Amino acid sequence: MPDVVLYGGKGGVGKTTCAAATGLAAARAGEDALVVSTDPAHSLGDVLEADLSGDPVEIESGLSAVETDPAKGTAQYEALFEALADDLDGAGIDLDEAGLRELFTAGLLPGSDELAALANIETYAEDDRWDRVIFDTAPTGHTLRLLDLPDAVGTGVKTALSVREQVSRKTDAAKTMLFGPYATMGRDDADDTAFTEVLSEMERVAAVLRDPDRTTFRVVCLPERLVLSETERLVARLREAEVPVGTLVVNRVLTEVDEGCARCSAQQERQQEVLSEIGEAFPDLDRVELPDLTGQADGWEALETIADRLPP
Repeated sequence: MPDVVLYGGKGGVGKTTCAAATGLAAARAGEDALVVSTDPAHSLGDVLEADLSGDPVEIESGLSAVETDPAKGTAQYEALFEALADDLDGAGIDLDEAGLRELFTAGLLPGSDELAALANIETYAEDDRWDRVIFDTAPTGHTLRLLDLPDAVGTGVKTALSVREQVSRKTDAAKTMLFGPYATMGRDDADDTAFTEVLSEMERVAAVLRDPDRTTFRVVCLPERLVLSETERLVARLREAEVPVGTLVVNRVLTEVDEGCARCSAQQERQQEVLSEIGEAFPDLDRVELPDLTGQADGWEALETIADRLPP
C-alpha cells in the first residue's frame, strides 16, 4: 500500500503548492506519486498547469493528479437512503424522501464534498499503483469535519441498519401471523451489503488516518500570529483524533530584504518574532521554512524550488 501524506491548514497558506511539490519530488526520486485535491475549491490544476478531472491524469512520468468529484462521493450513500425508504414503504410507513433524509442524517452525515474526500482517501490509499499518495485538503474547518466523519458516518449507518432490522422483524411477524411460517422463506438480505460495505470503508479510512507507519499529516502555516492561532487548534485536534502530525511547514518566510526598505525590514522582524513563538508552541514537531518566492519564481520554477526543500 502507498505511503500517505496529507497537507492541511488555513486557506491561502500554500497547501496546494506544497502538495504538488511533494508529488513532484517523489516522482523525480523514482516513485509513482499521486496528488489528490479534496478541496471543493480546486486549485491543484492551476498549480500544476494541467486540466484535471475526477480520474487521475498523468502530469509527467511518475506524477499524476486528480481533483475529487463530489458526485462520486455521494452515490453509495444515496443508495442507503433508497434502501431504507423501500423497507419503510414495505412496512406501510409513509415517509417521503426529504423526511427520510432529515430523519436519517440528523446532523450525522456530511455534505457531498466531505463524502467525496472520504471516498477518495479510502480509494487511493488502498491503490497499489502508487508508491505515495499526497492529499491536498480543504481549509481547516473542512478538514476538522473530515476527522469526525468515519465515526459519524458509521453511527448513521448503524442506525439505519437497526431501523431496517426492526422493520423487517415486525413485518415478518405480521406475515407469519397472516400467511403461516413459510411466508418469510427466501427473504433476501443482500441489500445489507451496501450498508456493511460503507461501515467497512469507514473503518479502513480511520485506520489509514491513524497509522503512523503509513500516514503523516503536514500542517502548513504562515509566520503570522492570526495563522498561528488556527494552526494550534488544528494540531491539537489532529492529535486528539490520533492522526500522526509529522511536520510543520512555515511558508513565505522572508529570507532576503532590501535594507533600504523600512517596511520590508519591519515585516521580516515581525516574522522572526512569530517564528520564535512557533518554536515554543510546537517544540516536538519538525519544522521546514519555505522562502517567500513572490516576484522571484512562479509556476514550475517555484514548485521545483519548494520540492527541494520539503522532506521526502
